[in-house]
Amino acid sequence: MSEPTSQEQRIAPIPQPAPAAGGRLPETRLETVSYDNNIVRWFAMATAFWGIVGMLVGIVIAVKLYDPYFLGGINFLSYGRLRPLHTNAVVFAFAGNAIFLGVYYSLQRLCKARMYSDWLSKVHFWGWQLIIVSAAITLPLGITTSKEYAELEWPIDIAIAIVWVIFGWNMLATIMRRKDKHIYVAIWFYIASFVAVAMLHIVNSMELPVSFLKSYSMYAGVQDALVEWWYGHNAVAFFLTTPFLGIMYYFVPKASGRPIYSYRLSIIHFWSLIFIYIWAGPHHLLYTALPDWAQSLGMVFSLMLVAPSWGGMLNGLLTLRGAWDKVRQDPMLKFMVVAVTAYGMATLEGPTLAIKSVNSLSHYTDWTIAHVHTGALGWNGFLTFSMLYWLVPRLYNTRLWSIKLANYHFWIALVGMMFYVVAMYASGITQGLMWKQFTADGYLQYPNFLETVVQIIPLYRLRAVGGSLYIGGVLMMVFNLWRTARSGHFAPETEAQAPALTAEPTGIRHPWTHRWLEGQPLLLTALALIAVLIGGLVEIIPMIVIKANVPTIASVKPYTPLEVMGRDLYIREGCLGCHSQMIRPFRSETERYGEYSKAGEFVYDHPFLWGSKRTGPDLHRVGGKYPDAWHYRHLDDPRSTSPGSIMPRYRWLLTQKLDTASLPARINALRKIGVPYPPGYENRALDDLKTQAAKVVANLQTGLIKTEPDREIVAVIAYLQRLGTDIKASPASPPAAAAPGSLPAAVAAAAPTPRSFSP
Repeated sequence: MSEPTSQEQRIAPIPQPAPAAGGRLPETRLETVSYDNNIVRWFAMATAFWGIVGMLVGIVIAVKLYDPYFLGGINFLSYGRLRPLHTNAVVFAFAGNAIFLGVYYSLQRLCKARMYSDWLSKVHFWGWQLIIVSAAITLPLGITTSKEYAELEWPIDIAIAIVWVIFGWNMLATIMRRKDKHIYVAIWFYIASFVAVAMLHIVNSMELPVSFLKSYSMYAGVQDALVEWWYGHNAVAFFLTTPFLGIMYYFVPKASGRPIYSYRLSIIHFWSLIFIYIWAGPHHLLYTALPDWAQSLGMVFSLMLVAPSWGGMLNGLLTLRGAWDKVRQDPMLKFMVVAVTAYGMATLEGPTLAIKSVNSLSHYTDWTIAHVHTGALGWNGFLTFSMLYWLVPRLYNTRLWSIKLANYHFWIALVGMMFYVVAMYASGITQGLMWKQFTADGYLQYPNFLETVVQIIPLYRLRAVGGSLYIGGVLMMVFNLWRTARSGHFAPETEAQAPALTAEPTGIRHPWTHRWLEGQPLLLTALALIAVLIGGLVEIIPMIVIKANVPTIASVKPYTPLEVMGRDLYIREGCLGCHSQMIRPFRSETERYGEYSKAGEFVYDHPFLWGSKRTGPDLHRVGGKYPDAWHYRHLDDPRSTSPGSIMPRYRWLLTQKLDTASLPARINALRKIGVPYPPGYENRALDDLKTQAAKVVANLQTGLIKTEPDREIVAVIAYLQRLGTDIKASPASPPAAAAPGSLPAAVAAAAPTPRSFSP
């Protein structure tokens, strides 16, 4: 199947060269171009495979939310460890491979040029798959940084950066050898995605290695939270949105046979979207300890996002004007229409959730889960299915094996998605309202957090049903595409004729117009980088440079060695996936949890652990609330202390020995990034750890519990009992001269027993 005229010529007229002498047009030299279809097929197969894997893990954790003992008490199959595996699998494995599938297919045809290097294409493919496999191994083992969408440890982060640069190098070099002068709108989005993701990944992944698979974030507390959600929000923006918009701009006109609705609207959509999006990250931290100026900035730019986002949605949907009969008959276009509509709905809801009054109800609830999955299942999922249904028959020079089966897939996936998101909307609103409800006498109507959990369990069951329907449709698609491939013949290469690229004749070039800019790929890349840099610099630099943004509290001190180990175990088990550590300044939260959280309480938190979801209660003030024996029993069997709890058991913590071999390296690394441990303290940290562990064991014995002091649960209990206790300490005495090798006097004076450092 030959490729039609390039899409640039279908959205705006291309100036034609002047006739030669005698009134004849100059002859155009045609060149034969051979497109690489092998790399496209590889990414298509990887997309389907990892999509099934990622969604299956999603079904498992969905079931675990109402049946915490599903699949038994195996540590690497616990909810806390599987949740980041699910998000990484669907974002970077499924959606990531789908992006590369769309880029490698469309870029060659838009540029009328083969990819710059087949070797780089192969390195990119296998490098990306190895990164995914490494994530699938390390995350269930509890090897994680805990930073949402950036959980992978430092060696994998380096590999991601290298492979991403290889992809960008191959893409930009292909653009430079293009045969079409003007760069079509889809390629603008590909370029912006490349430069923005590279910037986001590098800045957010600044970490100090402790060992081969352990590191600490270079940022602390509030600063780490801002950088992480600047990255997290814009990972959605520039990994799950802009490259898929490029795919939309290519495949909607291709499938419908109609030119893109508005060339001018695509220009406005592109530049306004990439400039505004980068500012919106702080809306994930409304009413937290983040400074108000940053919160307000994030909210304002989030509201502004509605305009460019809906401009893109309308450009996609209006392209289909006059093609509705074809939409009714073609399942590929059905998926595309729902995908673009879901994009519009999600990008309207996102700014709505960024309004502070709405966010006060929605944040930490399942409402956010519903919002995210509207985009993931509807926008990314349906657009990917649409692309696969369109591409595979063309790669194999045949027709889709079963149109009827594709239509069944469409309706089953649509119903499954609706079951999922409607259940989560109901669950989220229920949670938010119950958490805030007071009686007529002014008391919390539901003071026990578990009362909320019990109410939404039926909705968790419905979510699992919806997810099962969705993946059932995916399995139907894979079978349909497999039969399609078997019925055809794969063409490793596709040949096309393209005119050689020549300079435009003098007189028809218009410098500094957008049409001219489309012929300057390096300049366009530089301008896109500047557009995304501005917002990041304005938000992040003041938080790092201006100390007033993070006021200190004299009584806040570093974690003891045992608490450091317990905190790292808390991270390993993914506890922050269900528990927040951020009490917002609402009466409903201070009545339930205690004093609201202050920015200065987190200055030694590398990384921050504020969380983004409350499946369980907030833990920032849990220290001292329960005796050590309660925590022991709760981790051993949550239902023994909280009947009806959906928290899984963590029985391996009771038996596994605490590995203290890396303790000196951990203390040393934390000191290098700003935690005020005295020089040489790592040499006696183990003694302090043993002293505090013995005290925890003694406390457990008063509760008729016997355990060894070298068990992991002892460290976890020490960490939990520390949370929120710093501001309860007595005011620090005036600073005194510190003896060599001791902690600063103000810090040492504020350290409550039994968690103070030895002198």
